[in-house]
Amino acid sequence: MSQPGTASAQERTPAWRYAIGMFGTSIPINMIKGSMILFYVDILGLDVRAYGVVMVVYAVIDALDNPLLGHLSDRTRTRFGRRRPWLLVGAPMLVACMIAFFSAPASLRGIGLVLWFAVFAILCEAFDSMLNANYGALLPELYPRERDRAVANGLRQGFQLVALVISLAVTPLLTTQVFGTEESTQGFRTTAIIYGAIALVVIVFMALSARERPRYSTRERPRLLPSVLSIVRNPMFWTVGLTGACYGVAMALVLSGIQLYVRYSLGLPVGNALYLQGIVILVSVAGLVVWTRVVARRGALWTWRLAFAVLAVSFAALFFATDLVTAIAAGVLVGAGWSGMLATNDLIVARVLDADAARNGEHREGLFLSAFGFFGRLNGIVTGLALTSLGVFFGYNSGDDPGADPGLAFRVYLCVYPFALTAIGAIAARLVSVPIETPPTADEPGEPDEPVEPVEPPPAGPVDESAVERPR
Repeated sequence: MSQPGTASAQERTPAWRYAIGMFGTSIPINMIKGSMILFYVDILGLDVRAYGVVMVVYAVIDALDNPLLGHLSDRTRTRFGRRRPWLLVGAPMLVACMIAFFSAPASLRGIGLVLWFAVFAILCEAFDSMLNANYGALLPELYPRERDRAVANGLRQGFQLVALVISLAVTPLLTTQVFGTEESTQGFRTTAIIYGAIALVVIVFMALSARERPRYSTRERPRLLPSVLSIVRNPMFWTVGLTGACYGVAMALVLSGIQLYVRYSLGLPVGNALYLQGIVILVSVAGLVVWTRVVARRGALWTWRLAFAVLAVSFAALFFATDLVTAIAAGVLVGAGWSGMLATNDLIVARVLDADAARNGEHREGLFLSAFGFFGRLNGIVTGLALTSLGVFFGYNSGDDPGADPGLAFRVYLCVYPFALTAIGAIAARLVSVPIETPPTADEPGEPDEPVEPVEPPPAGPVDESAVERPR
């Protein structure tokens, strides 16, 4: 009899039950990232220099605790599985911290406001890391075949986009018109409570539905230092990680700045961000179907490279938008490129994880994904420095001191910086090679009409050029 939360070889978690977890994990953190500048800088008057310092500090802390959380997950051995306990603990903690983050008293000023922002920003990011290290580690474990993995990933990215419609596109309407006003904070607190309740229910449902594989929980637990050294010595960790970071940082800038882009660059009420964000996300949802089919025909690597190029071009188009209509037109292209990255980026990372497991005989997806998450933690540093640069170059220091041309400032923040990053990523992606798909092991359920040819595990030394996927 299998243990609770684990599965025998013949059991499989339905893709939608795993994928819906992305809906729950995405709502809290994207409301935080999408509204923190508007809430703390533009409404409460936090100076952008203080914001930048806090973001750098929290990014450094998060880069250190993220691999540790992943390693602890890999070493966890309970009758409920490795990942489930962390998901059930992390969900309520993230929700509580998110509500506190948007409950800063309006009377706070100076160092008190900085400390409130810093403490709850760091706690929210820490518990989000706990959730995503464990949730992300389940993808390669639950779905060993790339075909099944692509379907599950496409579904979960679809759920993420639905969550983004709510947490990004609908949030400005709820916070500034339904539950509050353009200049008040009450709407943010009410919205955070509603979103938190939804996220908690969804994450708990997903965690209780996941069927982990007992054979992944080997008796010998990975050790931290040897595992970290093995990962950082892997060239693909650096090439794939840094290239993917170009995409991650660019989208972090977009998500954090779009409300102020609408306010200052387009000269419209913040509530109009609903239409721009909504069309980008809807196009992304539809695009996932197309990109997933392209992956099936041309492979994840070829598709990843194409999506990178499309995304870079889209930011150039967005820079020249002058009103809501032209911004939405450019947003269609942003959505197309974004959905391509959503459909492929995790598949590229999963190939690297498969090769590591085959080479070392240990399933340490939590630590490996958290190590990749180190590059994602560059988001906080870059967004903090990018916002601080607006004060240096354009005089935008806060909502109380917006400078002479805040419209141009946020046009640069939302378009120029992301374009530069994705253009670099598109070029780097042409130089990246990843392992071929690793077939499931013998105890995995196979498809009777599609036998899998055995493939020798990659050698312990440098990667053989014949064992990597090349452009087709």
